This record gives sequence, structure tokens and C-alpha cells, in this order.
Amino acid sequence: MREFNSIPSESLRDDRGAVLHMLRADALIFSGFGEIYFSETRPGAVKAWKRHKRMTQRFAVPIGRMRLVIHDDRSGSTTSGRTQTIELGRPDAYLLVIVPPMLWYGFAAIGDQDALMANCADLPHDPLESEHLDHAESHGRIPYAWT
Repeated sequence: MREFNSIPSESLRDDRGAVLHMLRADALIFSGFGEIYFSETRPGAVKAWKRHKRMTQRFAVPIGRMRLVIHDDRSGSTTSGRTQTIELGRPDAYLLVIVPPMLWYGFAAIGDQDALMANCADLPHDPLESEHLDHAESHGRIPYAWT
């Protein structure tokens, strides 16, 4: 499934540490700014499922490791019925993943430390604009087991 984009994010490193770029206003993929937030997730914890009707998500994981799962249940889509899994985090998978509206997504921290997901969304949060589905009760609707 390639309904979303994953783009290597730039990082600058020296002996003092790293500067991790996520997104610039002059980037071709930038479509607007709504809000930036960070979601801290404990090892083994699952935050799923959610989809936005209008909002585009832009995810990066600067701390820890996350498994991001995206599912397309849109009828008529070329990727309808497909589920994509991508592992994000440093040092080898510092990526910007762009998830357009109407795709279900969820994520879980993997490994033995807390992980931090950054999201630069193109719209401010509006609880009426999103849908939620509990991952433990999604059997049959989204074909993914969070194990």
C-alpha cells in the first residue's frame, strides 16, 4: 500500500548529539499547519485505531521505536483492504510518514523504552472530525493483531 508517503527525514549529528528535522514550511510536501503534538507511548502499549475525515497526519519518531499500522477500508480505493506496517525510530528509521484522511492508523511502542511520536497535522484537533475504534474490539473490521 502506498497511499501514504514515507520520506527520510534529515538529521545533523556531531559529538554533542543530533538535530532532527521533521518538516519545513518550504518543503514540497508541506500543505499547511494546524498543530504539533507529541504522543508518548509506553513499551507494549497500543494506541489504535483512529482515522480523520479531513486531517492529514505527519508522523516522526525522534525517541524510541514505534510500529505504525495503516489500514485502508475505503471502497473504490486502489489499496482498499490492505494493511501496511512500518517501523519508525532512530537510528535507522527516522522517517516522516504522511497519512492522508480516511485511513485507519494505530501505533505501539516496541522495545524496552518509552517512545515519542511527533505529529505535525495540517488542521487543529477537532473531536468531531475523527473516528475511533478500540483495537481490542476491531476484529473483523481491521485485519491486524497487536501482539
